[in-house]
Amino acid sequence: MEKSYIIKPASLDDLLLVDSQIPEFDGRNTLSKLQTKCADVEHLALVAYIDNEPVAYKLGYALDSNTFYSWLGAVAPKCRGQGIAQALLNAQEAWVKVNNYRAIKVKSMNRFPAMLSLLIKNGYAIAGYEDRDSPQTSKILFTKDI
Repeated sequence: MEKSYIIKPASLDDLLLVDSQIPEFDGRNTLSKLQTKCADVEHLALVAYIDNEPVAYKLGYALDSNTFYSWLGAVAPKCRGQGIAQALLNAQEAWVKVNNYRAIKVKSMNRFPAMLSLLIKNGYAIAGYEDRDSPQTSKILFTKDI
């Protein structure tokens, strides 16, 4: 039986506890990097917990007064397939609406097919492409009006 989870705003430290479990990210995200990106802008760090253990997160920040950028998100491998990513996306979109943003932007890559599928399923439209010399590392820009 799948365990239930709760989603709540959290510290960047809790977010990094999840990030350290994500093999695809290979330790590239540090507290300093996250703090720098989120400094002086409105941001939202959401973490999903199972039995008080952080197992997934979503982090984003304001690009401007109308646009929110969903920067990072991940689910620990042992907890994938339980709907947690969808729940985090829903929670982030609800917060974005309450805080009067008009759009969400996000980038992803072909090497993250589950994320691409989640975005398309939730009405995000492809709005651009950043060529990085390889289809697996190039970035696809999505946007959604809120």
